[in-house]
Amino acid sequence: MIRLCLLLLLFPSLSQAACRHALSLGLDVSSSVDDVEYRLQLDGVIAALTSTAVQDILFAQPDAPIRLHVFEWSGPVNQTIIVPWTTLDTPAALTQVTIGLQAHQRGVEAPTTSIGDAILAGYGYLEQQPDCWSRTLDLSGDGETNLGILPEDIGEDQRPAGVIVNGLVIESEQLRGDENPRAALQALSTYYLTKVIRGPGAFVETARGYQDYAAAMERKLVRELSAQVIGQTRPTKGDNG
Repeated sequence: MIRLCLLLLLFPSLSQAACRHALSLGLDVSSSVDDVEYRLQLDGVIAALTSTAVQDILFAQPDAPIRLHVFEWSGPVNQTIIVPWTTLDTPAALTQVTIGLQAHQRGVEAPTTSIGDAILAGYGYLEQQPDCWSRTLDLSGDGETNLGILPEDIGEDQRPAGVIVNGLVIESEQLRGDENPRAALQALSTYYLTKVIRGPGAFVETARGYQDYAAAMERKLVRELSAQVIGQTRPTKGDNG
């Protein structure tokens, strides 16, 4: 918080921005995720958002709040919005988000996994928030693409200016059934590192199973939201980094 206050003293224009950070969370709903694991995802997002560490960041600057969006994805045409863009300027606004997450019923689950199409859908959602200083797409998943657009075929010219794509890789029952589950999880992490994430500072967080999802999501939110608060200015149209 001290560093944030110093930043605002040095760059007072930052406090005039309408939105400090637009964050779109994409949750895997493919058939590899059973109903219990799916519920652990939603509950994990709720637990992470309502943790003290994350709330300290969310409400650090009420005059330039964070905007949140949550959707679920699976096959090439299977993306469903769970929480529409919501400005998190008060605890009451965050409560409305958690109520929406708690009440949500799982949408259509495809048997396929299309990370590339989820990326493009996320780009579209983030294009709706052009006035935010920074914009991030987060994709959680427990497997590689097996249908649809390959993430590596999505060019940098398709990424909206300044958008960063981060990943949260989950160790699933399928990976645990592998002869070497630790190696399988590392392989999936490497897949996300080399083919999915993009933009300066992009990273992959790892959850050791869905039971660890809440803790992994909290670590990821703290890391990316803190990084975007400190030293960021509103992106320009020419910023493709």
